[in-house]
Amino acid sequence: MENKRTVVMANPSADVYGADLQLLESVAALRERGWRIVVVVPSSGPLVPRLEALGAEVEILPFPVLRRADLSVSNMARLVGTSAGAIARMARLLRRVRPELVYVNTITLPWWLVAARRCGLPSVCHVHEAEARDRALVRRVLAAPLVLAGATIVNSATTLEVTSQAAPYLRRRLRLVHNGVRGPASPPIARPPASPYRLLVVGRISPRKAPDTALEATALLRAEGRAVELELCGTPGPGHEGYFAELCARAEQPDLAGAVTFTGYQSPIWPALERADVLLAPSQGESFGNAVVEGQLARRAVVATAVQGHLETVEHGITGLLVPVGDAAAMAAAVARLMDWPECARQVAFLGMRRAEGSFGLRRYSEEIAAVVAEIGKVPARASVEPRARIGQT
Repeated sequence: MENKRTVVMANPSADVYGADLQLLESVAALRERGWRIVVVVPSSGPLVPRLEALGAEVEILPFPVLRRADLSVSNMARLVGTSAGAIARMARLLRRVRPELVYVNTITLPWWLVAARRCGLPSVCHVHEAEARDRALVRRVLAAPLVLAGATIVNSATTLEVTSQAAPYLRRRLRLVHNGVRGPASPPIARPPASPYRLLVVGRISPRKAPDTALEATALLRAEGRAVELELCGTPGPGHEGYFAELCARAEQPDLAGAVTFTGYQSPIWPALERADVLLAPSQGESFGNAVVEGQLARRAVVATAVQGHLETVEHGITGLLVPVGDAAAMAAAVARLMDWPECARQVAFLGMRRAEGSFGLRRYSEEIAAVVAEIGKVPARASVEPRARIGQT
Protein backbone atom coordinates (compact mmCIF):
# COMPACT_ATOMS: atom_id res chain seq x y z
CA MET A 1 0.00 0.00 0.00
CA GLU A 2 1.28 3.46 -0.88
CA ASN A 3 2.63 5.41 2.08
CA LYS A 4 0.62 8.58 2.68
CA ARG A 5 1.95 11.87 3.91
CA THR A 6 0.96 12.31 7.54
CA VAL A 7 -0.13 15.37 9.49
CA VAL A 8 -0.79 15.44 13.22
CA MET A 9 -3.57 17.89 14.09
CA ALA A 10 -3.96 18.98 17.72
CA ASN A 11 -7.32 20.32 18.93
CA PRO A 12 -8.12 21.70 22.42
CA SER A 13 -11.33 19.71 22.89
CA ALA A 14 -13.59 17.06 21.41
CA ASP A 15 -16.56 19.45 21.21
CA VAL A 16 -18.20 20.63 18.00
CA TYR A 17 -18.36 24.41 18.15
CA GLY A 18 -16.77 27.02 15.87
CA ALA A 19 -13.05 26.17 15.86
CA ASP A 20 -13.83 22.44 16.10
CA LEU A 21 -16.06 22.65 13.02
CA GLN A 22 -13.30 24.39 11.10
CA LEU A 23 -10.97 21.57 12.08
CA LEU A 24 -13.39 19.15 10.42
CA GLU A 25 -13.26 21.18 7.23
CA SER A 26 -9.46 21.26 7.38
CA VAL A 27 -9.40 17.49 7.84
CA ALA A 28 -11.71 17.07 4.83
CA ALA A 29 -9.52 19.36 2.71
CA LEU A 30 -6.34 17.42 3.49
CA ARG A 31 -7.94 13.99 3.24
CA GLU A 32 -9.15 14.96 -0.23
CA ARG A 33 -5.52 15.57 -1.13
CA GLY A 34 -4.30 12.21 0.09
CA TRP A 35 -3.03 13.03 3.58
CA ARG A 36 -3.12 10.60 6.45
CA ILE A 37 -4.64 12.56 9.36
CA VAL A 38 -3.98 11.85 13.05
CA VAL A 39 -5.99 14.16 15.31
CA VAL A 40 -5.01 14.45 18.96
CA VAL A 41 -7.57 15.62 21.54
CA PRO A 42 -7.34 15.71 25.36
CA SER A 43 -10.52 13.67 25.94
CA SER A 44 -13.32 11.88 24.15
CA GLY A 45 -16.39 13.72 22.90
CA PRO A 46 -18.79 14.25 19.98
CA LEU A 47 -16.01 15.46 17.68
CA VAL A 48 -14.37 12.02 17.66
CA PRO A 49 -16.95 10.08 15.58
CA ARG A 50 -17.11 12.94 13.08
CA LEU A 51 -13.36 12.82 12.63
CA GLU A 52 -13.42 9.06 12.21
CA ALA A 53 -16.22 9.36 9.63
CA LEU A 54 -13.85 11.52 7.58
CA GLY A 55 -11.16 8.84 7.74
CA ALA A 56 -9.02 10.52 10.40
CA GLU A 57 -7.29 8.54 13.14
CA VAL A 58 -7.93 9.89 16.64
CA GLU A 59 -5.53 9.76 19.57
CA ILE A 60 -6.61 10.81 23.06
CA LEU A 61 -3.73 12.34 25.00
CA PRO A 62 -4.42 14.58 28.03
CA PHE A 63 -2.64 17.92 27.65
CA PRO A 64 -3.09 21.43 29.10
CA VAL A 65 -5.26 24.00 27.33
CA LEU A 66 -5.18 27.74 27.96
CA ARG A 67 -8.63 28.84 29.16
CA ARG A 68 -9.82 32.39 29.61
CA ALA A 69 -9.45 31.91 33.37
CA ASP A 70 -5.71 31.44 32.75
CA LEU A 71 -5.28 34.71 30.85
CA SER A 72 -3.17 36.55 33.36
CA VAL A 73 0.61 36.66 33.29
CA SER A 74 0.92 34.86 36.64
CA ASN A 75 -1.54 32.08 35.70
CA MET A 76 0.08 31.53 32.32
CA ALA A 77 3.54 31.40 33.92
CA ARG A 78 2.29 28.77 36.38
CA LEU A 79 0.71 26.75 33.58
CA VAL A 80 3.90 26.88 31.52
CA GLY A 81 5.89 25.75 34.56
CA THR A 82 3.79 22.59 34.89
CA SER A 83 3.68 21.73 31.18
CA ALA A 84 7.08 20.02 30.80
CA GLY A 85 5.61 16.55 31.30
CA ALA A 86 2.87 17.20 28.76
CA ILE A 87 5.39 18.41 26.15
CA ALA A 88 7.41 15.24 26.67
CA ARG A 89 4.28 13.11 26.06
CA MET A 90 3.48 15.11 22.91
CA ALA A 91 7.03 14.63 21.62
CA ARG A 92 6.82 10.87 22.20
CA LEU A 93 3.58 10.73 20.20
CA LEU A 94 5.13 12.74 17.36
CA ARG A 95 8.16 10.48 17.22
CA ARG A 96 5.88 7.43 17.09
CA VAL A 97 3.56 8.81 14.38
CA ARG A 98 6.39 10.49 12.41
CA PRO A 99 4.32 13.15 10.60
CA GLU A 100 5.58 15.54 7.94
CA LEU A 101 3.72 18.43 9.62
CA VAL A 102 2.04 19.42 12.90
CA TYR A 103 -1.18 21.46 12.58
CA VAL A 104 -2.17 23.20 15.83
CA ASN A 105 -5.82 24.29 15.90
CA THR A 106 -6.07 27.48 18.04
CA ILE A 107 -3.59 29.61 19.91
CA THR A 108 -4.53 27.89 23.20
CA LEU A 109 -2.11 25.00 22.54
CA PRO A 110 1.38 26.56 22.43
CA TRP A 111 2.93 23.39 23.90
CA TRP A 112 2.34 21.54 20.62
CA LEU A 113 4.46 24.11 18.79
CA VAL A 114 7.23 23.52 21.33
CA ALA A 115 6.92 19.74 20.93
CA ALA A 116 7.04 20.03 17.13
CA ARG A 117 10.18 22.16 17.32
CA ARG A 118 11.76 19.68 19.74
CA CYS A 119 11.15 16.91 17.19
CA GLY A 120 12.44 18.99 14.28
CA LEU A 121 9.02 19.12 12.57
CA PRO A 122 7.47 22.05 10.68
CA SER A 123 4.22 23.35 12.17
CA VAL A 124 1.22 25.53 11.37
CA CYS A 125 -1.02 27.22 13.95
CA HIS A 126 -4.62 28.08 13.03
CA VAL A 127 -5.68 31.06 15.15
CA HIS A 128 -9.40 31.59 15.73
CA GLU A 129 -9.11 34.05 18.63
CA ALA A 130 -9.06 37.86 18.42
CA GLU A 131 -9.50 39.27 21.90
CA ALA A 132 -8.56 42.95 21.66
CA ARG A 133 -10.15 43.38 25.12
CA ASP A 134 -7.32 41.42 26.75
CA ARG A 135 -4.42 43.37 28.21
CA ALA A 136 -1.68 44.14 25.71
CA LEU A 137 0.87 42.13 27.72
CA VAL A 138 -1.40 39.08 27.77
CA ARG A 139 -1.91 39.32 24.01
CA ARG A 140 1.83 39.55 23.45
CA VAL A 141 2.50 36.53 25.66
CA LEU A 142 -0.20 34.51 23.86
CA ALA A 143 1.20 35.40 20.44
CA ALA A 144 4.87 34.80 21.30
CA PRO A 145 4.87 30.99 20.75
CA LEU A 146 3.65 31.54 17.17
CA VAL A 147 7.25 32.37 16.28
CA LEU A 148 7.84 28.60 16.43
CA ALA A 149 5.34 27.95 13.61
CA GLY A 150 6.29 28.08 9.96
CA ALA A 151 3.01 29.91 9.27
CA THR A 152 0.03 31.13 11.26
CA ILE A 153 -3.42 30.90 9.68
CA VAL A 154 -5.86 33.59 10.86
CA ASN A 155 -9.59 33.23 10.30
CA SER A 156 -10.52 36.87 9.70
CA ALA A 157 -9.14 40.32 9.04
CA THR A 158 -9.89 41.06 12.69
CA THR A 159 -7.70 38.18 13.86
CA LEU A 160 -5.01 39.31 11.42
CA GLU A 161 -5.03 42.82 12.87
CA VAL A 162 -5.07 41.74 16.52
CA THR A 163 -2.28 39.22 16.00
CA SER A 164 -0.19 41.70 14.00
CA GLN A 165 -0.52 44.31 16.72
CA ALA A 166 0.46 41.83 19.44
CA ALA A 167 3.41 40.43 17.47
CA PRO A 168 4.49 42.65 14.55
CA TYR A 169 7.43 40.33 13.91
CA LEU A 170 4.96 37.64 12.78
CA ARG A 171 3.34 39.72 10.04
CA ARG A 172 5.08 37.98 7.15
CA ARG A 173 4.11 34.55 8.48
CA LEU A 174 0.38 35.30 8.77
CA ARG A 175 -1.97 33.75 6.21
CA LEU A 176 -5.57 34.99 6.06
CA VAL A 177 -8.05 32.19 5.36
CA HIS A 178 -11.66 33.10 6.08
CA ASN A 179 -13.73 30.29 7.59
CA GLY A 180 -15.57 27.97 5.25
CA VAL A 181 -19.06 27.30 6.57
CA ARG A 182 -21.10 24.30 5.46
CA GLY A 183 -24.70 25.14 4.55
CA PRO A 184 -27.89 23.08 4.86
CA ALA A 185 -28.26 19.89 2.82
CA SER A 186 -31.38 21.22 1.07
CA PRO A 187 -32.21 24.74 -0.09
CA PRO A 188 -33.42 26.94 2.80
CA ILE A 189 -37.03 28.06 2.84
CA ALA A 190 -38.50 31.27 4.18
CA ARG A 191 -40.58 30.83 7.33
CA PRO A 192 -44.22 31.75 6.74
CA PRO A 193 -45.73 34.48 8.95
CA ALA A 194 -46.56 32.96 12.30
CA SER A 195 -47.20 33.83 15.91
CA PRO A 196 -45.29 33.78 18.14
CA TYR A 197 -42.29 35.39 16.46
CA ARG A 198 -39.31 33.15 17.21
CA LEU A 199 -35.81 34.35 18.06
CA LEU A 200 -32.77 32.06 18.23
CA VAL A 201 -29.31 32.24 19.81
CA VAL A 202 -26.71 29.60 18.85
CA GLY A 203 -23.40 29.05 20.63
CA ARG A 204 -21.71 28.23 23.88
CA ILE A 205 -23.49 29.67 26.88
CA SER A 206 -20.97 32.00 28.48
CA PRO A 207 -20.73 35.66 29.53
CA ARG A 208 -18.62 36.38 26.44
CA LYS A 209 -21.40 35.10 24.16
CA ALA A 210 -23.84 37.22 26.23
CA PRO A 211 -27.16 35.41 25.74
CA ASP A 212 -28.40 37.43 28.73
CA THR A 213 -28.69 40.39 26.32
CA ALA A 214 -31.03 38.31 24.14
CA LEU A 215 -33.16 37.43 27.18
CA GLU A 216 -33.51 41.08 28.15
CA ALA A 217 -34.33 42.07 24.56
CA THR A 218 -37.04 39.41 24.53
CA ALA A 219 -38.43 40.74 27.81
CA LEU A 220 -38.57 44.28 26.38
CA LEU A 221 -40.42 43.10 23.27
CA ARG A 222 -42.94 41.21 25.36
CA ALA A 223 -43.42 44.26 27.55
CA GLU A 224 -44.53 46.07 24.38
CA GLY A 225 -47.20 43.42 23.89
CA ARG A 226 -45.37 41.55 21.13
CA ALA A 227 -45.73 37.77 20.95
CA VAL A 228 -42.07 36.79 20.96
CA GLU A 229 -40.28 33.62 22.08
CA LEU A 230 -36.58 32.85 22.42
CA GLU A 231 -34.67 29.59 21.96
CA LEU A 232 -31.07 29.14 23.14
CA CYS A 233 -29.07 26.34 21.51
CA GLY A 234 -25.85 25.54 23.30
CA THR A 235 -24.28 24.26 26.48
CA PRO A 236 -22.32 26.16 29.13
CA GLY A 237 -18.56 26.27 28.64
CA PRO A 238 -16.25 24.99 31.40
CA GLY A 239 -16.63 27.15 34.50
CA HIS A 240 -19.81 28.85 33.32
CA GLU A 241 -22.36 26.60 34.98
CA GLY A 242 -23.23 29.35 37.47
CA TYR A 243 -23.92 31.80 34.65
CA PHE A 244 -26.18 29.22 33.01
CA ALA A 245 -28.10 28.82 36.27
CA GLU A 246 -28.58 32.60 36.39
CA LEU A 247 -30.01 32.56 32.86
CA CYS A 248 -32.42 29.77 33.78
CA ALA A 249 -33.56 31.71 36.84
CA ARG A 250 -34.07 34.86 34.77
CA ALA A 251 -36.13 32.92 32.23
CA GLU A 252 -38.52 31.82 34.99
CA GLN A 253 -39.37 35.37 36.08
CA PRO A 254 -42.92 36.52 35.26
CA ASP A 255 -42.02 38.70 32.24
CA LEU A 256 -40.31 35.76 30.51
CA ALA A 257 -42.08 32.74 31.99
CA GLY A 258 -42.87 30.23 29.25
CA ALA A 259 -41.19 32.31 26.53
CA VAL A 260 -37.61 30.97 26.74
CA THR A 261 -36.45 27.45 25.93
CA PHE A 262 -32.98 25.95 26.43
CA THR A 263 -32.51 23.17 23.90
CA GLY A 264 -28.83 22.37 24.47
CA TYR A 265 -26.37 21.57 21.73
CA GLN A 266 -28.19 20.97 18.44
CA SER A 267 -26.75 18.95 15.59
CA PRO A 268 -27.67 19.55 12.86
CA ILE A 269 -28.53 23.17 13.59
CA TRP A 270 -30.74 23.66 10.55
CA PRO A 271 -34.05 22.49 12.11
CA ALA A 272 -33.58 25.09 14.87
CA LEU A 273 -32.90 27.78 12.27
CA GLU A 274 -35.94 26.69 10.23
CA ARG A 275 -38.25 27.23 13.19
CA ALA A 276 -36.74 30.69 13.87
CA ASP A 277 -37.61 34.03 12.32
CA VAL A 278 -34.44 35.85 13.42
CA LEU A 279 -31.00 34.75 14.58
CA LEU A 280 -29.61 36.88 17.41
CA ALA A 281 -25.81 37.06 17.84
CA PRO A 282 -25.29 39.08 21.07
CA SER A 283 -21.61 38.20 21.62
CA GLN A 284 -19.25 40.69 23.28
CA GLY A 285 -16.48 39.69 20.90
CA GLU A 286 -15.99 37.43 17.88
CA SER A 287 -13.06 36.82 15.58
CA PHE A 288 -15.45 35.55 12.92
CA GLY A 289 -18.77 34.13 14.17
CA ASN A 290 -19.81 30.94 12.40
CA ALA A 291 -23.33 31.12 13.83
CA VAL A 292 -24.03 34.34 11.93
CA VAL A 293 -22.99 32.77 8.62
CA GLU A 294 -25.06 29.66 9.39
CA GLY A 295 -28.07 31.91 10.01
CA GLN A 296 -27.45 33.65 6.69
CA LEU A 297 -27.04 30.34 4.85
CA ALA A 298 -30.40 29.28 6.35
CA ARG A 299 -31.93 32.46 4.89
CA ARG A 300 -32.79 33.96 8.25
CA ALA A 301 -32.47 37.62 9.14
CA VAL A 302 -29.60 38.27 11.55
CA VAL A 303 -29.31 40.82 14.34
CA ALA A 304 -25.72 40.88 15.62
CA THR A 305 -23.55 43.00 17.86
CA ALA A 306 -21.19 45.35 16.02
CA VAL A 307 -18.02 43.57 17.07
CA GLN A 308 -14.89 42.45 15.25
CA GLY A 309 -15.78 39.45 13.09
CA HIS A 310 -19.47 40.35 12.81
CA LEU A 311 -18.40 43.47 10.91
CA GLU A 312 -16.89 41.15 8.29
CA THR A 313 -20.04 39.03 7.89
CA VAL A 314 -22.84 41.58 8.37
CA GLU A 315 -23.30 44.76 6.36
CA HIS A 316 -25.75 46.83 8.39
CA GLY A 317 -29.12 47.19 6.72
CA ILE A 318 -28.06 44.98 3.80
CA THR A 319 -27.11 41.50 5.02
CA GLY A 320 -28.25 41.92 8.63
CA LEU A 321 -28.68 44.49 11.38
CA LEU A 322 -25.94 45.56 13.79
CA VAL A 323 -26.45 46.81 17.35
CA PRO A 324 -24.10 47.95 20.13
CA VAL A 325 -22.68 45.38 22.55
CA GLY A 326 -24.78 44.80 25.65
CA ASP A 327 -27.62 47.03 24.45
CA ALA A 328 -30.79 44.99 24.93
CA ALA A 329 -32.99 47.96 23.98
CA ALA A 330 -31.20 48.35 20.64
CA MET A 331 -31.48 44.62 19.97
CA ALA A 332 -35.19 44.72 20.77
CA ALA A 333 -35.65 47.73 18.48
CA ALA A 334 -33.90 45.91 15.63
CA VAL A 335 -36.16 42.88 16.04
CA ALA A 336 -39.22 45.15 16.18
CA ARG A 337 -38.11 46.73 12.89
CA LEU A 338 -37.98 43.30 11.25
CA MET A 339 -41.36 42.38 12.70
CA ASP A 340 -43.01 45.59 11.50
CA TRP A 341 -41.45 45.45 8.01
CA PRO A 342 -41.54 41.81 6.89
CA GLU A 343 -40.31 42.77 3.41
CA CYS A 344 -37.17 44.25 4.98
CA ALA A 345 -36.63 41.01 6.92
CA ARG A 346 -37.01 38.92 3.74
CA GLN A 347 -34.62 41.16 1.79
CA VAL A 348 -31.98 41.11 4.53
CA ALA A 349 -32.26 37.33 4.79
CA PHE A 350 -31.94 36.83 1.03
CA LEU A 351 -28.96 39.15 0.61
CA GLY A 352 -27.28 37.62 3.67
CA MET A 353 -27.63 34.18 2.13
CA ARG A 354 -26.15 35.33 -1.18
CA ARG A 355 -23.20 37.00 0.55
CA ALA A 356 -22.49 33.97 2.74
CA GLU A 357 -22.61 31.59 -0.20
CA GLY A 358 -20.25 33.76 -2.21
CA SER A 359 -17.70 34.69 0.46
CA PHE A 360 -17.52 31.79 2.90
CA GLY A 361 -17.75 28.69 0.72
CA LEU A 362 -16.01 25.39 1.36
CA ARG A 363 -14.19 24.98 -1.96
CA ARG A 364 -12.33 28.25 -1.48
CA TYR A 365 -11.51 27.30 2.13
CA SER A 366 -10.29 23.85 1.11
CA GLU A 367 -7.96 25.23 -1.54
CA GLU A 368 -6.49 27.92 0.70
CA ILE A 369 -5.89 25.58 3.65
CA ALA A 370 -4.23 23.03 1.37
CA ALA A 371 -2.01 25.75 -0.09
CA VAL A 372 -0.70 26.78 3.36
CA VAL A 373 -0.04 23.18 4.36
CA ALA A 374 1.72 22.56 1.05
CA GLU A 375 3.84 25.69 1.54
CA ILE A 376 5.02 24.76 5.02
CA GLY A 377 5.12 20.98 4.52
CA LYS A 378 6.82 21.46 1.11
CA VAL A 379 4.47 19.05 -0.67
CA PRO A 380 2.19 19.40 -3.74
CA ALA A 381 -1.15 21.12 -3.04
CA ARG A 382 -3.11 19.35 -5.80
CA ALA A 383 -6.08 17.17 -4.90
CA SER A 384 -5.89 13.40 -5.23
CA VAL A 385 -8.67 11.24 -6.63
CA GLU A 386 -9.81 10.32 -3.13
CA PRO A 387 -13.51 11.32 -2.83
CA ARG A 388 -14.45 14.08 -0.41
CA ALA A 389 -16.12 12.74 2.72
CA ARG A 390 -19.33 14.28 3.97
CA ILE A 391 -19.11 16.19 7.22
CA GLY A 392 -22.10 16.03 9.56
CA GLN A 393 -24.05 19.26 9.79
CA THR A 394 -23.59 21.58 12.72
